[in-house]
Amino acid sequence: MNDIVIHAENLSKRYCIGKNHAKYGTLRDSIADASKAVLQKAGRLLRGRLPRDQAADEVLWALAGVSFEVRRGEIVGIIGRNGAGKSTLLKILSRVTEPAGGECSIRGRVGSLLEVGSGFHPELTGRENVYLNGAIIGMKRSEIDRKFDEIVNFAEVERFIDTPVKHYSSGMYLRLAFSVAAHLEPDIMLVDEVLAVGDSRFWQKSISKMRDLNAAGMTILLVTHDLWLVQTISSRAICLDKGKIVVDATPLQAIGQYKNLNDHAPAAAAACSGEASAPGCGELLDFSVTGDGEWGAQEGALPDSGLTITMKARAERIPLLKFLVRVTSPDGFPYFTVYSGPVAGQDDGFVSCEAVIPHVMLLPGDYYLWGAVCSGAAEGPILDEKRVPLRIKGSGEPLHEKSLFWNRAEWRLWGSDGDRVS
Repeated sequence: MNDIVIHAENLSKRYCIGKNHAKYGTLRDSIADASKAVLQKAGRLLRGRLPRDQAADEVLWALAGVSFEVRRGEIVGIIGRNGAGKSTLLKILSRVTEPAGGECSIRGRVGSLLEVGSGFHPELTGRENVYLNGAIIGMKRSEIDRKFDEIVNFAEVERFIDTPVKHYSSGMYLRLAFSVAAHLEPDIMLVDEVLAVGDSRFWQKSISKMRDLNAAGMTILLVTHDLWLVQTISSRAICLDKGKIVVDATPLQAIGQYKNLNDHAPAAAAACSGEASAPGCGELLDFSVTGDGEWGAQEGALPDSGLTITMKARAERIPLLKFLVRVTSPDGFPYFTVYSGPVAGQDDGFVSCEAVIPHVMLLPGDYYLWGAVCSGAAEGPILDEKRVPLRIKGSGEPLHEKSLFWNRAEWRLWGSDGDRVS
């Protein structure tokens, strides 16, 4: 239990969403309104009704009985649809808001990045806000002094560090806020979607920094809609829906559940009716994958492994068709797609194929491997498709973390005199 740094048990949070709107008035108006509210509440109680602030149709449960634990050094991705309770959860963990029920214990110093400029005072300069934020999380001035130049250099705001932050752009706010949260050495960092505000270069820089911090032992909770980021940086993921945890498992499992929650599209293809008047259609009957090369005892391939994919399709009244193999991220982003050549439909309606990919050439992570049967026309639509999870394991080689694909090259090196050195 010594490595548990966050313990949340039955956390709940509700908000009243009644139709009452605040209005401004005199002190006499305020006293009269308060007296009227007391009399109305007493009247409801005498009639056996709930007080207005407890009426079921006026309460939104942003969190409803959320329980989980986080171990030291984990990166936990938190995903879910808008309104699922992700930001509310991080605000409770950050002590920004109190839960309506349940309890949460945290061991260690917490740094929060909940929104652009969170924790900054707009009238203070960047320099003053750096020291203010450090003091808030319990750092000594000498610790902040030691980190100050590194913070400013990472944020790239040297010219504006003595300017009040109310004059900063949203990008400058983000860079300084993230740099403060990352460099003031909290034990736990809570990040809520704010990196989406920055440009791609700073995004990559921030992700690399979070990897370095985690390698040094920092625990990170990351709320994001970027499912590829969850897959590549998280060791675990939690999917929330309607204030409850629906999945707390591997990133791939949580992302799959998230996609199911968002997937309202009809099936790729309807079953064929078999009637002579029905239009041509295709159905993928078999889709199987076997590993070639170095595969482990558990499911998963090394980056240099190969794949053999076999498919069988039933294609009726289709003069020409083709097969497709595709590798995607868990949220459906395609990395590469290969098609077979077109093949004429057979008299019995069945067509089979085999595709061999000698090397998958992907860095360690979770992916989806898709197989499909398509119309043979150019840009022909997919008639039916199936998918299986594909896990690439670490090979022990120093693969580059900032890449996606893995490959080898044959190198020839020369010195300044033109002689070959390798």
